[in-house]
Amino acid sequence: MKRLSLLFVLLASPAFAASGPFFSLRNTDFVVTLAFLLFIAILVYYRVPQLVGGLLDKRAESIRNDLAEARRLREEAQEIYANYERRQREVKSQAADIVANAKREATIEAEKAKNALKVSIERRLKAAEDQIAGAEADAVRAVRDRAIQTAIAAATEILGKQATAAERSSGIDKAIDDVARRLN
Repeated sequence: MKRLSLLFVLLASPAFAASGPFFSLRNTDFVVTLAFLLFIAILVYYRVPQLVGGLLDKRAESIRNDLAEARRLREEAQEIYANYERRQREVKSQAADIVANAKREATIEAEKAKNALKVSIERRLKAAEDQIAGAEADAVRAVRDRAIQTAIAAATEILGKQATAAERSSGIDKAIDDVARRLN
């Protein structure tokens, strides 16, 4: 196959278009063709095509390795991204749980505060009612005492003018009994 391609190269060369004998060292086309063929022979002798092919194969293998590494890194990045998204969802879920718990606790605490306030208000109202009742009782007692004193003074004065000593004595006893009955 190589010989056939070499024959085609020689036949298709522009050297046949030149004038004069082709196989002469004076023909520059022939000399260039010989130099070219010699150059190709040297390249083949020193296995340059195999070296270039080997270098190209190494380069292709290096590119394949780089692509495999890139795929591996891409898969690793996707795993990291998936882990990040999963963690983000977990954190969002935990945050939602924390917020729900905080709302629930706030509602419970607000209810406790309302109940405590209600109890405190009831206790203060009861204390105020007790104070009012005590003050009212004190006022009633004071008015009674004052009325009794005034009645006794008036009775003493009236009895002193109208009644005798015996009548006064029985009236006082009657008044004391009346007062004792009213106070109890």
